[in-house]
Amino acid sequence: MIVLAVETSCDETAAAVVVRDGEGRGRVLSNVVLSQLEEHRPFGGVVPEIAARSHLDHLDSLVQRALDDAEVGLDSLDGIAATGGPGLIGGVFVGTMTAKAIAAARGLPFLAVNHLEGHALTARLTEGLAFPYLLLLVSGGHCQLVEVAGVGRYRRLGGTVDDAVGEAFDKTAKLLDLGYPGGPAVEQAARAGDPQAIKLPRPMAGKPGCDFSFSGLKTAVRQARQQMAAFDAQAAADLAASFQAAVADVLADRCRHALTQFEADTGQPGPLVVAGGVAANQVLRARLHNLAAERGTRLVAPPLALCTDNAAMIGWAGLERLALGLSDPLDFAPRPRWPLESLTGA
Repeated sequence: MIVLAVETSCDETAAAVVVRDGEGRGRVLSNVVLSQLEEHRPFGGVVPEIAARSHLDHLDSLVQRALDDAEVGLDSLDGIAATGGPGLIGGVFVGTMTAKAIAAARGLPFLAVNHLEGHALTARLTEGLAFPYLLLLVSGGHCQLVEVAGVGRYRRLGGTVDDAVGEAFDKTAKLLDLGYPGGPAVEQAARAGDPQAIKLPRPMAGKPGCDFSFSGLKTAVRQARQQMAAFDAQAAADLAASFQAAVADVLADRCRHALTQFEADTGQPGPLVVAGGVAANQVLRARLHNLAAERGTRLVAPPLALCTDNAAMIGWAGLERLALGLSDPLDFAPRPRWPLESLTGA
């Protein structure tokens, strides 16, 4: 089965062609992503109206590029997938309407994919991973630990009670004048810093359960910045490194609790899958790799290109659902919020 997919939930316009063979293995035939980074950089964050307009301006040409790169025509497709939410609703509308139009014109199934499920199932595309597994989903808008039992079968073990970890990276970068986007900027600055230079809190660490909190950590970074008599590049690097170390400690602590719960629920120690934009951070990957090894399991992390928003993951999630006989009506309504645990499978 071959699916054309589009992703427009935030500030990347993306299209991809993905194939699933008869044995359930996936392959990406094309994966085109157009970043809107320069359009949003002057504002220090994503402006929803600008994002939606850019998707509208570029999506058609990206769809054609994806088809051309894959050397696939519309007649070869078995379905059309699009991110149906959660996300910035203007952008989600652009993607879903484009996909619906192609599906209607060609008489193909339409697949409204939950963006979070796209991240959740990426490890099955890249690693052929079997169910069940434990997912740590970390991005600019999401931070949660989820048991993945199957397509559309998710149990949330914990999530952030305030801010997502990606948002904490962005706010920290802004406080330290490191630029936008914050995640890569903080990671880059931290390479020259001392992670033990500044004492920062580890919110929720050691507490029962699997929830996260990052609001207090952001406040502590701001206070540390304000208390510095002199603030130069080295001070910024030390504070970035100290912040990154605190995040790594918190994620490792929460994942340790979740792995214990996962083993009690499933009878197996893992594996632990990390997905989402923050999963590209190499320090966090290394810390979670060590945790998984300590617990007698392994860490599975997608290639860096599939950590951030992309259409290949949407196409694969669509294929997984299509293989189960699932599709969506053309009157599907895009959703700004769409909890992963509310999905259903076959």
